[in-house]
Amino acid sequence: MRLLYTRGSAQDSLSPRHRRRLAPVAAAMAVLGAVSLVAAAPAAPAMASVATPEAARPIASVGSGFWHTRGNRIYDPQGHPFRIAGISWYGFETTDEVAHGLWSRDYHTIIRDIKNLGYNTIRIPFSNQMVEHPVVPSGISYASSSGPINTGLKGLNSLQILHKIISYAGRLGLKVILDDHRSEAGNSAEASGLWYTGTYTSQDWVHDWVTIAERYAGNSTVIGFDLRNEPHTPAGESYSQGATWGTGNPQTDVRLAYERAGNAILTVDPHALIFCEGTSANPNSSRGYDSTWWGGDLAMAGRFPVVLSSPGHVVYSAHDYGPDLFQQSWFNSSTTRARLYKVWHKFWGYLYTKDKAPIWVGEFGTGNTSSDVSSTSPGSQGQWFSTLASYLKANRWIGWTYWALNGEDPYALLDNGYDPTPVSSAKRSTLASIRFPLSAG
Repeated sequence: MRLLYTRGSAQDSLSPRHRRRLAPVAAAMAVLGAVSLVAAAPAAPAMASVATPEAARPIASVGSGFWHTRGNRIYDPQGHPFRIAGISWYGFETTDEVAHGLWSRDYHTIIRDIKNLGYNTIRIPFSNQMVEHPVVPSGISYASSSGPINTGLKGLNSLQILHKIISYAGRLGLKVILDDHRSEAGNSAEASGLWYTGTYTSQDWVHDWVTIAERYAGNSTVIGFDLRNEPHTPAGESYSQGATWGTGNPQTDVRLAYERAGNAILTVDPHALIFCEGTSANPNSSRGYDSTWWGGDLAMAGRFPVVLSSPGHVVYSAHDYGPDLFQQSWFNSSTTRARLYKVWHKFWGYLYTKDKAPIWVGEFGTGNTSSDVSSTSPGSQGQWFSTLASYLKANRWIGWTYWALNGEDPYALLDNGYDPTPVSSAKRSTLASIRFPLSAG
């Protein structure tokens, strides 16, 4: 059995074309086989390259305790800057309401594999439905060919299992970012593009975040909260009907929503980082709209920043993908590294280069063929992925989490059995070149 797992682009909201990604249902209990005016963007500043050995070297005590922001960096309590270099592990946001892969592997083993592969953070998506109505998931196996697995999860509901995963990740020194991926349990971003629905209201959304924040207040493993996955303008609707930024409309302005939820969170968890994703489009000077990926447009954040009750908490997050997901206007036979750098600078990179705020590329991913990872062909998937890696290497303090660990995903790091060796050694090497190990918990 298969269900649709969709990742979106703002281009989808401006044309009928819509790309889909597929993922199997975990409950099977078995492993189953709009135009962007980029040319008008200001040139991106020159980027200083960073040598791979330096980027990968652990720094003593980096990452210990609670984190905060200053300028374009995230710091630990000792004043050490560091980079979030992690991976998304999804499933809690789906109708399975549990992390995928537990149908074949023990959760301790999967988390150890994440640690051993050099990631320092796990981004874990969930739904509001899971918070308010947690179930006892069926998509978990308790025995494998090697013996019992996941025995400590028997009879637990989704929230309790999430806590088990977070607790063990913390024991290994890993950090966790919790991501409100959607309202109702399901797949991909919320169809409305907003942070609420008729069933789960804006007030519910804030309340659920407070519930989560209270649960993890004082827990240094959970460093912060990704307030909403991929706000966007849905297909066939005008910009004003989807997620906007800086419009002042409380029904659509996601910046105002971030401020409400962020301040509510900080009242119960004053150490939390507040991760704020972009939208999918913004008005331009030609009375049209520049568009990019869902959650990838932070062009208005410089003019209309998220301002919370206390400074040092806001991290802006952008999602970015290649032409395999959607043929954006900047993917063509003339695409160069400089052109891609200009796109990223326009939509979100400027916040980093102008020292306005930290940036975290919360999602990006590619397939497992050699051409998916690296290619000299202009406008190709491999050109995009390798160029993004070089951009992140040149901008050492921009954080990132790869999408996804999940073996059932087209952009999987692992295979369908969640075996510890990544499917693509080339992709593993590329991601290793930009990692940032933490030496303390």
